[in-house]
Amino acid sequence: MSPIRNQPRITFDVLNLRSLRAVLVLTILGLGLSGCGYNTIPTLEEQAKAKWADVQNQYQRRADLIPNLVATVQGYAKQEKDVLTSVVEARAKATSVRIDASQLTDPDKLKQFQDAQGQLSGALGRLLAVSENYPDLKSNQNFLALQSQLEGTENRIAVARRDYIEASRAFNTALKTFPTLLWAKTFFSSEKPLAEFTASDAAQAPPQVKF
Repeated sequence: MSPIRNQPRITFDVLNLRSLRAVLVLTILGLGLSGCGYNTIPTLEEQAKAKWADVQNQYQRRADLIPNLVATVQGYAKQEKDVLTSVVEARAKATSVRIDASQLTDPDKLKQFQDAQGQLSGALGRLLAVSENYPDLKSNQNFLALQSQLEGTENRIAVARRDYIEASRAFNTALKTFPTLLWAKTFFSSEKPLAEFTASDAAQAPPQVKF
């Protein structure tokens, strides 16, 4: 009778041993995946997307300053109608071209965004150059405040662009280099490289806002 009584305990011990082994295997597998770069690709992708969101936020901040800037300049230089109109039109186009995270792999989309923002930068540059001809405008406190805000925003845009470029390159590199290349070819085979800014620094130079 004693062997029969011991059988449940033996079965229970075997089940416990199997469960323990399964936990250990999963733990080791998890550590192995983490250590060999499995999480690197999605982590870098999310970081790049976050940096891109900041790029768009900073460009939007600039766009929000423009109506007040145009109105202030118009109060002193109504005869500069063509310049004022070009700024308004460039702003409308720039704010209409937006790229969400799912479109960051399309270089053409990013180029459209770049071109629209570049046109707005050019129009702003011409507007600020015109202001040189109006001393009263240059000394206007509202204009000076807008100039200072615009200068700060242009600096933030430059930083946000740089951060996105670095983040996208880190992600793109992970898709092509060992050991993350192994995961890119298997579990993340649908991932595509993120588009990067391609215009030269000169083409993307911010408008001069210091007087």
